[in-house]
Amino acid sequence: MRGDLLPLRFLKTARRRFFSLAMADSSGTELTFGKALAGSLALARWLRRKSPGERMIGIMVPASVGGALANIAVLFAGKIPVNLNFTAGREAMATAIEQCQIRTVLTSRLFLAKAKLEKPEGACFLEDATKEIAAVAKLMWFAGLLFPARVIERLLVDGSRHPDELATVIFSSGSTGLPKGVMLSHRNVLTVCDATSRVYWMTADDRMMSVLPFFHAFGFTICLWFPLVTGFAAVYHANPTDAGTIGEMVRAYRATIILSTPTFYAGYTRKCTPEEFATLRFAVVGAEKLREPIARAFKEKYGLDLLEGYGCTEMGPCVAVNVPDDASAGQKGRKPGTVGRPLPSVAAKIVDPESGQPVKPGREGLLLVKGANLMLGYLNAPDKTREVLRDGWYVTGDIATIDEEGFIRLTDRLSRFSKIAGEMVPHLKIEEAIAEIVGDSPCVVTAIPDEARSEKLVAFYTNKDVSREALWVLLSNSELPKLWIPKRENLYRIEAIPQLGTGKVDLKAIRALALELAGGITTSKDG
Repeated sequence: MRGDLLPLRFLKTARRRFFSLAMADSSGTELTFGKALAGSLALARWLRRKSPGERMIGIMVPASVGGALANIAVLFAGKIPVNLNFTAGREAMATAIEQCQIRTVLTSRLFLAKAKLEKPEGACFLEDATKEIAAVAKLMWFAGLLFPARVIERLLVDGSRHPDELATVIFSSGSTGLPKGVMLSHRNVLTVCDATSRVYWMTADDRMMSVLPFFHAFGFTICLWFPLVTGFAAVYHANPTDAGTIGEMVRAYRATIILSTPTFYAGYTRKCTPEEFATLRFAVVGAEKLREPIARAFKEKYGLDLLEGYGCTEMGPCVAVNVPDDASAGQKGRKPGTVGRPLPSVAAKIVDPESGQPVKPGREGLLLVKGANLMLGYLNAPDKTREVLRDGWYVTGDIATIDEEGFIRLTDRLSRFSKIAGEMVPHLKIEEAIAEIVGDSPCVVTAIPDEARSEKLVAFYTNKDVSREALWVLLSNSELPKLWIPKRENLYRIEAIPQLGTGKVDLKAIRALALELAGGITTSKDG
């Protein structure tokens, strides 16, 4: 449908929910849908004057009311928002800016000072914009209240664009390689929002506790746009590790849904009280494998199941998710150990990694997915785009099974296998065995070159109560094949597992640490 665009969906929702809370953040800022509409329309007008002829606008703002308004405004202005990953380092940000040919970056003086970040080239400060657009925003509020949506669209918004046109570029986390610019269309993002609303029945009274950054695909699609186009409120906090503030905000705003990673949920379980999380209906978890000790501890404390899901940036980003069981209809929505069933918009299949032929239900193989949420492609990289597409299917690189009930179980990634003495060794299986020993504290396995056996395994863990010797003995007595067990000297206890800003394990940093400690560059005693 021509004209079914993210900003126009928001416009229609805002007109319908004009006086209801749309967004709030931990700074104390709160906006109704009407004020959010007025502010974003006024900011869009300001942007059109400031950046004529520019196609993409960088946004360097954390998850907040200001960050949300910036994204809406850029799209209202007929431009494309690119949320810059300010946690990825100067080089990665510079690469993103260069690839997108960004000349204007919306940011905040307060944020740059607090995060101790340098002012980016082409910076335009939201503080300045807010002062300049104050009077216009008041006029826009009256316009939003009095004029029908079609009139506002005709006068103030470019509605001639097509849903398949570019809506944003999300740079993949780069946990295993260089980040790629994933191009998502309006249709991609709206497909995910519509499909999510079909499996999680959200009402006007629901409120999302949004803790993921907007430069993350889940943060952009689910934490930002899903509430905006569906018509319920979002509450933002920029630091997903700040369990104390998150618990207070869930209680204060009576949040009913939260999306985070297993590592962050482990922190919430330790610090947030049952009273703070009492209003939650859904706690969705993704980005890394959910380990049973974390799920069990959360359930015991809050009486709520962690609903594991799965996605990839290239799918806008949602692929599959667990949902609560429907006892009245006798329908199973959740199966522990799986990432759920595919969303209504997604098709999934398992094929043999070598032949590409489908395998029987329950058999392990390479996971392929497709749907209307499949990306337009990688920015400026048609060859890389072709590498991951196979007859319209996206090749995820994940090894998985699909059972007869349609639940997907991830078993590993092709990139997270090591070939040792001619045998393929899955890192995830080793991590699961270590997790059985160290409990809910993080652990990760990587591999580095080895002259004798091509590669050698190196494992890191954080549990201070388990010594290297004890861990090695227990692994040796486990059911793991001997070839899969890292050598005693390649087990390292460290203070914290390196993470990306998205909450995923930083596998590049882990491998660099392994090369330093176990690769002969330097020596280190057991931490």
